Amino acid sequence: MSAQPHPLEIRRLTLEVATPEALRPFGGWLGPQSGVTPMGVDYYGGAVAMSRPVDFSCSSRAEVSLTSLKRRPLEVRYLERHFQHTQTFIPLGGKPFIAVLAPPCEDELPALDGVRAFRFDGSAGLCLDVGTWHEFPFALDDDTHIAVILSSQVTEDLHHRAENGIEAFGPDLDKKDLTLRAGVQFVIELADA
Repeated sequence: MSAQPHPLEIRRLTLEVATPEALRPFGGWLGPQSGVTPMGVDYYGGAVAMSRPVDFSCSSRAEVSLTSLKRRPLEVRYLERHFQHTQTFIPLGGKPFIAVLAPPCEDELPALDGVRAFRFDGSAGLCLDVGTWHEFPFALDDDTHIAVILSSQVTEDLHHRAENGIEAFGPDLDKKDLTLRAGVQFVIELADA
């Protein structure tokens, strides 16, 4: 695959407000409005309550990465998925960000009609289900910081390019170029969100 097989089709994504309900097809909400009842901790006189709003899983060594994001064009050319872990994004500092997601599937590419864009206000994050297609989050403000919990295998896989030199593959990564494979680029529209 060395040339784009189709004329470029621009698909516009209307930005949606991220909520626990809206994220269910993609993973879990990681924030105070998760709907999960906190359990008390016997220590500290009830001042500490813990809950488990998401189930993180990883079949290899997990790592925590700190990412610092700058604003970039709100264009989505790539989507990727992971087979061995539930990648998690946790905002630091309360800055908003955008996540572009598509439901898991068995197909070679995500269902293009199922791609959605969500605006997070910075008070909550998300834990993706295994196989959920996604693009790395977009910052709405420069110097947006997000902690990412992921498989160390993905970090390694990102350094192994496919034969086309553009995409990346590995045991825990399937990063596809939608422009190359389907002639599609998504553009996120900021109005009304």
